[in-house]
Amino acid sequence: MSTFHTRRPAVSDAEAVHDLVAEHDTAVIGRPDMTLADVSDLLEELDLGNDSWLVHEGDRILGWGWAQRQGGGDIVDMDVRARTPQAADLLWDAVTERAPRLAQEAGHPRVRMDIAVYEQDAAMRAAAGERGFAPATSFHRMRIDFPAPAPVPVPGASVETGSPGDRQLMRTAHGIQQEGFARHFGFVPRTFEEWVEAMEASSANDWNQLLVARLDGEPAAMLLGTDHFVEDANCGYVRTLAVLPRFRGRGLGRLLLGHAFAADERRGRAGTILHVDSNNTTPALGLYLSVGMRPVLAIDVWRKEVSAS
Repeated sequence: MSTFHTRRPAVSDAEAVHDLVAEHDTAVIGRPDMTLADVSDLLEELDLGNDSWLVHEGDRILGWGWAQRQGGGDIVDMDVRARTPQAADLLWDAVTERAPRLAQEAGHPRVRMDIAVYEQDAAMRAAAGERGFAPATSFHRMRIDFPAPAPVPVPGASVETGSPGDRQLMRTAHGIQQEGFARHFGFVPRTFEEWVEAMEASSANDWNQLLVARLDGEPAAMLLGTDHFVEDANCGYVRTLAVLPRFRGRGLGRLLLGHAFAADERRGRAGTILHVDSNNTTPALGLYLSVGMRPVLAIDVWRKEVSAS
């Protein structure tokens, strides 16, 4: 243990951190699941001086951990990737000690700590369980390969496409997203400015892939696509799909998915990917299966709730 050192990461550590993450993911699921750009984006987004740690031995990084509060809420996401059990223990201690302070700083008496774990990752599941975490929900990664079914028209519906300068359409989409996701797992309210900042923090963001559906002229549903899976899978990605509660069951989700699939196919993508919560308050999994998508990966979210004081 005396040879281990802990320090704060820098953005310049992105390549070494990516090597660590890719090694871990390949051992668990058979391939890297984050690109170098993904890691760089995350390092840019995190408060590296307070919320992230590297464990190393000499010049070799043995582990990386981070904690991040979701907006002003009481949910703190975290992650631990390590090459040795000793490094993992150090990082688990660091992230679980930091999480309550992050919630306390936002004025919350308790904190909900969430960590995403691949279904196949026995070591991470064991480590989470030993520390009092328990499975809270599962997300399925869904994929469709092209050619895909054409969009199914909905009587009275129209679809608008966004652009980087169309702030009004962004505001409309934000309103739909906030109301549509209000009862979903892990939802944290965000102002329009906070939402835009969070989306634009990613180099994969593209407002040209924003779609808003109106029914009889009234805003009803939105979809935001990104380039998160272009580099590693040549696939489009549906980051967000939301339908206002009063418009559900009208085929608007299917309509927007059809438009997104067609746009991704025109861009030369091999398919489209999205994630869905298996405990979603809407029958979303059934929708995705019905349009030809298939599950390709399961990611469980383990949660622990403790006092923030």
